[in-house]
Amino acid sequence: MSISSTPIPFMPSLRQRLGSHATLVLGAGMLGFFVLIALLAPLVAPFDPVVQMADLRLQPPSLAHPFGTDNFGRDILSRVIWGTRIDLQMAFIGVVFPFVIGTLIGTIAGFFGGIVDAIFMRIIDIILAFPFLVLMLSIIAILGPGLTSFYIAMALVGWVSYARLVRAQILVLKNSDYAMAAVSLGFGRMRIMFRHLLPNAVAGSLVFVMSDAVLVLLNGAAISYLGLGVQPPTAEWGIMVAEGQPFVTTAWWITLFPGLSIVVLAFAFSLLGDALGDLLGVHE
Repeated sequence: MSISSTPIPFMPSLRQRLGSHATLVLGAGMLGFFVLIALLAPLVAPFDPVVQMADLRLQPPSLAHPFGTDNFGRDILSRVIWGTRIDLQMAFIGVVFPFVIGTLIGTIAGFFGGIVDAIFMRIIDIILAFPFLVLMLSIIAILGPGLTSFYIAMALVGWVSYARLVRAQILVLKNSDYAMAAVSLGFGRMRIMFRHLLPNAVAGSLVFVMSDAVLVLLNGAAISYLGLGVQPPTAEWGIMVAEGQPFVTTAWWITLFPGLSIVVLAFAFSLLGDALGDLLGVHE
């Protein structure tokens, strides 16, 4: 008996799967490009991002300086490349801690319910009573400017969205047949929460992570723009936009290229979020 070499129709090839998710490929490719630039910044940046060259102040884009120079004579291309490291770091760390904290709180609140759920929900209501950016600015103003203050503020404020998402899923899943079966088999609460319920409840949060990364990126750039985030002369896109604002009509390239970098990176995260939502069957 010979074995047929005909491919199984319900097992699509990698090329077919990637082709059917062009948004995922495009988003991952764009994000991968930024990650690669960040990792290779010392090798690909043509100049030191903080070295000032007074004789090259406000030079327009040219072969020597493709993105031009700023009011201190610093190469814009080199500063954009090095700024990729800071902005990617802000987007990553700014969502990791809220995700972990919010997922943990949402799981506990949804599983135990009662007074535990009521306490956490009232805390969330209090936080949501204040505008997000105003609350962040207040925390950073108390702690002092800098990236550490930004991360702490994001962790203290950003977890509420994840907690609400996970809690809502846990409330539904804890009454499902497999959860009831786990209880009847005598499994402990920790096992039921973290091995049976949480893996099925976290899909929506994983999709939201990508959308939240866009907000964190924009908030981080805004905080730096206001002088409360990354401090000069560190190369960061929000700072670069702020430094170029007085010259926006005479030296447009100072603000254009870092601003464009923010938009493109945010677009990459948005594409990934949409693609993951389609793959996981989650729609925000």
